[in-house]
Amino acid sequence: MGVTTYTHEASTTFAPTRLFKALVLDVDNLIPTLLPQIVNNIETVEGDGGVGSIKRMNFVEDGPIKYLKHKLHVIDDKNLVTKYSLIEGDVLGDKLESITYDVKFETSANGGCICKTSTEYHTKGDYVFKEEEHNEGKDKAMELFKAVEDYLLANPTVYA
Repeated sequence: MGVTTYTHEASTTFAPTRLFKALVLDVDNLIPTLLPQIVNNIETVEGDGGVGSIKRMNFVEDGPIKYLKHKLHVIDDKNLVTKYSLIEGDVLGDKLESITYDVKFETSANGGCICKTSTEYHTKGDYVFKEEEHNEGKDKAMELFKAVEDYLLANPTVYA
């Protein structure tokens, strides 16, 4: 098993606390609402929804992905940090054991937010995860990020 790590930063004009509330604390409700054409629901299948819990994201029928299971390792609402792992689902295929995400929401100089993400791909055998593969996942994550930004812009009091 090998580990390949990539980092990424995304900037936005929204405050870090507001983005953290949307993308971490209320993700189970928000994502299926914003992307009903992609995500049916997110359900807690083990635990109370907090650290140590396992959540299952169920996608729409006939989509390229059926489901993903994530295990929550850290939810720190004081330091605006979360860490979780993708532990099961179609995207892991026969090349990946898991994917771990470490995300920090920091205040930028203009009062907005810099979202810093470190992604670790834990591979099976001697497979080396390629940057192009990472970029596919990053692009999907940025679509979600953009949908949340649009929602926050249209609803200025939500998560304020």
